[in-house]
Amino acid sequence: MGAALALVVVAGCGAPSGGGEAKGRTEKAQKAYEPRIESADFTSRIDNKYFPLKPGTTFVYKGEFHGTAERDVMAVTDDTKRVMGVECLVASDRVTEGGELVEQTYDWYAQDKEGNVWYFGEDVTEYKNGKVTGHEGSWESGVDGARPGIAMKADPRVGQTYRQEYSKGVAEDKARVVSLNGSVEVPYGKYDRVLVTEEFTPLEPGVVERQYYVAGVGDIVEATVKGQPERIELANVKHG
Repeated sequence: MGAALALVVVAGCGAPSGGGEAKGRTEKAQKAYEPRIESADFTSRIDNKYFPLKPGTTFVYKGEFHGTAERDVMAVTDDTKRVMGVECLVASDRVTEGGELVEQTYDWYAQDKEGNVWYFGEDVTEYKNGKVTGHEGSWESGVDGARPGIAMKADPRVGQTYRQEYSKGVAEDKARVVSLNGSVEVPYGKYDRVLVTEEFTPLEPGVVERQYYVAGVGDIVEATVKGQPERIELANVKHG
């Protein structure tokens, strides 16, 4: 069944009572997130129409965060990384604020047989005044209980909610599909029939981010609709 999600039920039993004879049993069931990952069901070639990642392509986003000009450059590399036995494509994400580098991330993606794009983790390095200040937000599927999630569904449908990543206390983003017919204009172009999702996480309960995806292009807008205002828009796409 490829990478179909499996809900694992963990049961616990109460201690027996009454002269050594069990007279009652209390069962506790807890649903755990445990996607079944078979490496043979994945490829590093990602051609999902809403999330195409062709090596050599660079996406340039511009916006504002806390009143400071923000620039995010995502480059799809030729590199791969094996995570949980799956060969993942590596994407480089470089964020600057006011012209100063604040974060460099390497993200790992793979696509399953059904066309779902999975997110297997990220290697984050934070900077301030040109110096490394930490690696907060880094996680890798298969390490310390972390599990991959779905970055983009093969066939998004309004009302679908799915987990995008899972590393307890570090990365717990989820997404919900809210529209398949959105309209938006960014420096790179004006689009209709746009896929719109909302992303949220229990780690930041007061924050909701809305994202817009265009078939054949990919992610074109990321905007906070609840929480600290932030918005970045696709300004250019370069093909190597």
